[in-house]
Amino acid sequence: MNKISPSAEEILESLWIATIEGDEIGSLLSDCKLSPEERQLGVDELVKLAYIEVKGERLYLRKEGRSEAKMTVRRHRLAERLMMDILDIKGDEGNEQACVFEHLLHEGVDTKICTLLNHPTTCPHGKPIPPGTCCEEARKKGAPGIVPLTELKSGETGEIAYLAASDGKKMQKLMSMGVLPGSDLELMQSFPSYIFKVGHSQFAVDDALAREIHIRRPQR
Repeated sequence: MNKISPSAEEILESLWIATIEGDEIGSLLSDCKLSPEERQLGVDELVKLAYIEVKGERLYLRKEGRSEAKMTVRRHRLAERLMMDILDIKGDEGNEQACVFEHLLHEGVDTKICTLLNHPTTCPHGKPIPPGTCCEEARKKGAPGIVPLTELKSGETGEIAYLAASDGKKMQKLMSMGVLPGSDLELMQSFPSYIFKVGHSQFAVDDALAREIHIRRPQR
């Protein structure tokens, strides 16, 4: 598949939202930051690839461009999830950073991010995230993916995938004690508090903090 420019990706994203999701307003917002020159260069690029068709003042998404448009929307919404759920960058700043980061999610990086996020089906705004091959394979295999500590049962083990960042001080405390991504973890009990073991040390956390410790379950 051809690697296209960020400007062309923004236009494809707009056309997918308008054509497939029927959201004309959302489609106008998605490429509003393109200058007239950038937009024209993107249009010319997409016409050359036969991804879009120009009729008068309107652009139309051709069937040849639907696959790339779908993946462009997928990358943007995964980037939103990463920024807002994992990095805790929300609001306008989160949207802006997602717009920048989405253009870097190529050549399997989107698959790694999707797996890290446990194959989300919607973006933070409730819009659907088009599934990738990794999502379909995970469903077929019944792969457990990455889940919050609260979804483990007593006696279950896994690897710490990442620590969410909504409470920086608590996360720093956990990390200073050796609760780090990549460490093996065993849940000892889940009530009244979550007690887990990492290495030779045991830790107790409340429900709120347990939900921010994400575990990669082993494949069965």
